[in-house]
Amino acid sequence: MSDPKQPAAAVGRAEATRQRILDAAFAEFSRFGVAGARVDRIAKTAGCNKNLIYIYFGSKEGLFYETLKQRLALVYEDNPLTPGDLAEFAGQTFDFAMANPDVIRLLVWTRLDPDAAEPGSRSDKLAHKIAVLREAQDRGEVTRAWDVEFILTLVMSLATAWVPAFPYGAPGLDIARIREQVVRAVRLIVEQ
Repeated sequence: MSDPKQPAAAVGRAEATRQRILDAAFAEFSRFGVAGARVDRIAKTAGCNKNLIYIYFGSKEGLFYETLKQRLALVYEDNPLTPGDLAEFAGQTFDFAMANPDVIRLLVWTRLDPDAAEPGSRSDKLAHKIAVLREAQDRGEVTRAWDVEFILTLVMSLATAWVPAFPYGAPGLDIARIREQVVRAVRLIVEQ
């Protein structure tokens, strides 16, 4: 909620500055992680005073948390889980990962850096996906040959293995063909 004493233009400028900081932080954190990121580089890229970052976010870790939270919200909005068609969900996840390798790299940093806190919303979304998959399994839409946690990990691993942040995917393969094979592999694995 904005301060009624502040003109709308000032609030708009403050929000635009905050977003510039988050955008600069995303680039910095996805490249260097929390430990390697530098607040002075973020401030320079955002075109603001370094102290403003601490005013808005409290700390470098607070800025990382907010950056990750914002980018994860985009992931969840752009790619909702479709338990009735996990193969297509895998394809959409593949599309998102290939179009947004820096988001995937940012997620990798949360696993590599023990001090990088993840937003609670990520745990909530994961728990929700597992519950949705379990319900689909109970309805017979998803095989019972695998635990739902395994299925979700398998789907996400197959769908994101080709992103340059990971060392698994072989270079030089046709992206459309890879996507087709990811979808087909998931279909074979999870459907009865």
